Amino acid sequence: MSESTPGAIMRPDGVEGVIADWSSDQRAFKKVPWGKAMMWIFLLSDTFIFGCFLLSYMTVRMSTTVPWPPVSDIFALSLGGEPIPLILIAIMTFVLITSSGTMVLAVNYGYRRDRAKTVLYLIITAIFGATFVGMQAFEWTKLIMDGVRPWGNPFGAAQFGSSFFMITGFHGFHVSVGVLFLILIARKVWKGEFDNETRGFFTSQKGRYEIVETLGLYWHFVDLVWVFIFAFFYLW
Repeated sequence: MSESTPGAIMRPDGVEGVIADWSSDQRAFKKVPWGKAMMWIFLLSDTFIFGCFLLSYMTVRMSTTVPWPPVSDIFALSLGGEPIPLILIAIMTFVLITSSGTMVLAVNYGYRRDRAKTVLYLIITAIFGATFVGMQAFEWTKLIMDGVRPWGNPFGAAQFGSSFFMITGFHGFHVSVGVLFLILIARKVWKGEFDNETRGFFTSQKGRYEIVETLGLYWHFVDLVWVFIFAFFYLW
């Protein structure tokens, strides 16, 4: 047995100690809420999924013998009669990155128990997210009207359509889910359920402002993933 100080928790040495440590939530995740720990595990698994998607995209992009479509031309919008490359994508990126800032403010005011400002910044973040999804829907509509499909497109390599719809669609789904939960959490904050530590509908655990930070972890992850999608898909 390892040496201990008065009042310390005794645990075995070696492999048995490691097993005992990680099998006890009181020691492995000491002072870390289970919701936050599970969110980190979920985000880790999601990182592998997005990583596989982007690696598959790069493999297809480098191995195809058919010329890859000119991305800057396909995603250009005409303003004043002149096409501006990637202008919509730049605006989408700005909106999503800005939403990370408002999410940080929501978490900050949440821990200060400032209900009004927490709700305000959660709603602003949700509006930014919904705006992003709306612009992505416009982007999809434009490409579909131009003839792009998951099985082919008139601009070049057939894999372009499947890669685009798979990667951006999966990310857009994540943003949509995030917007839904932002609205739900904002409603709970406004009703004072976290101040009263009201128990959740599906769980017996008391509601706390920690969930705002946990949701913030998810939202920052979604924003970070978009940075990689923007770099690999639109700038390459």
